[in-house]
Amino acid sequence: MTAVNHRRGRDRAVVLGASMAGLLAARVLSESHDEVVLVDRDSLADGAVARRGVPQGRHAHGLVAQGQQILEGLFPGLTDDLVRAGVRVGDFSGDIRWYFGGRRMRPSRSGLLSLAASRPVLEDHVRRRVFAIAQVTVCSGHSIDGLVTDRDGGRVVGVRVTPDGGEQTTLESDLVVDATGKGSRTPVWLEELGYERPTEDRVGIRLAYTTRHYRLNSDPFGEDIAIIPAATPSHPRGAFFYPVPGGEGHVQLSLTGVLGDHPPTDPEGFTEFSRSLPIPDIHDAIVDAEPLDEPTRIHYPASVRRRYEDLRRFPEGFLVLGDAVCSFNPVYAQGMTVAAREALSLRRHLRAAEPLTAARFFRDVGRDVQAPWELAAGADLGYPGAEGRRTLKTRLANAYTSRLQRAAEHDAQLSEAFVRAAGLVAPPQSIMRPNLLLRVARNAITRPRERVVPQPPHRGAVPRH
Repeated sequence: MTAVNHRRGRDRAVVLGASMAGLLAARVLSESHDEVVLVDRDSLADGAVARRGVPQGRHAHGLVAQGQQILEGLFPGLTDDLVRAGVRVGDFSGDIRWYFGGRRMRPSRSGLLSLAASRPVLEDHVRRRVFAIAQVTVCSGHSIDGLVTDRDGGRVVGVRVTPDGGEQTTLESDLVVDATGKGSRTPVWLEELGYERPTEDRVGIRLAYTTRHYRLNSDPFGEDIAIIPAATPSHPRGAFFYPVPGGEGHVQLSLTGVLGDHPPTDPEGFTEFSRSLPIPDIHDAIVDAEPLDEPTRIHYPASVRRRYEDLRRFPEGFLVLGDAVCSFNPVYAQGMTVAAREALSLRRHLRAAEPLTAARFFRDVGRDVQAPWELAAGADLGYPGAEGRRTLKTRLANAYTSRLQRAAEHDAQLSEAFVRAAGLVAPPQSIMRPNLLLRVARNAITRPRERVVPQPPHRGAVPRH
């Protein structure tokens, strides 16, 4: 039997999923709605702990520069709060040791901030800010069972939920926002309501992260906040290595591998995989360090973009954002920032004079997603074994980016241009400005014999698990 939970305010918005996308949606909806109900199947207890609903939360997470800027705008003082909690903050170019193809990009002072925060720590701080908003009500420990529509199915008017150990109830709403992540059931719900499912773009990369925490005996970072040998087609094994709050010398190391070459979960194999990275710094730091846990792994088979902007019909009173629209390869650290961009788009539509419609909202979300998708999907398609459609534009962009990264070993201006594009504060095409094209070409002429020599996938025997 379905009970009806009547509205307490003039109008109500319901957000499905307390992910970062859901939290940010709730934040902007609280400006325009009397009540915002945030529903999630997890318990959402206080504290910086990894949640069942965010399996990637146990592994390296990044908030690129534009994401930090948006979050600070939505939650003034958040960066200072994180620093007080022990999170290291530094320049996105000058305080991270970036390596591409085994070569370090020359540092520059970009003025863009990077937070070396784990996902649980960052999410905990944002969650506490959102939960403190008077208009926000939290329904944790609730399964999300389906949508409720008006009689002709043209508008969503609520959502059916069931609390743990309780009876199903209906939350009436003026607006429902799906922020449940890449496992979103919206395509199925649309089909059940007689609508078309969105078409999908997929890039299969078969990525895996394996992560372990240590207490180091020495400090390999100095003034830097992270060491990141990024995976590239010439050196397809990568890592994210940075200090984390918890104690002196505590660090998190996430190793990455693609196309089935996955970092092992046994301690010996994990350490040996770190030795196969194109730089020795990480292996040297952990080989005699104290492990704080066992290695854990997560698989990420493919990036998926759902083209909601192309649908001809969509029920009103219902929106989708975050990973439920586009799930990116996490090595590019774009997911939370794109969700933040979409939250700002939602705010603009809520503040606009014309009524909010799904069609206009999804057109803007499509624009929010486009540049990050081109960067991430295009880079993945540089791996010969990746599954997806390669265009001439993709091939040319990958070839040029590889040359720019190689030239950035000697040219800080190229480093800064690259991190501004990767940080989503500049469009991807900005790295192809005429003056930068000239600098890349000049490097190729003056250093014609310098080239990246592909290395074997590992030094020594590394078991594949």
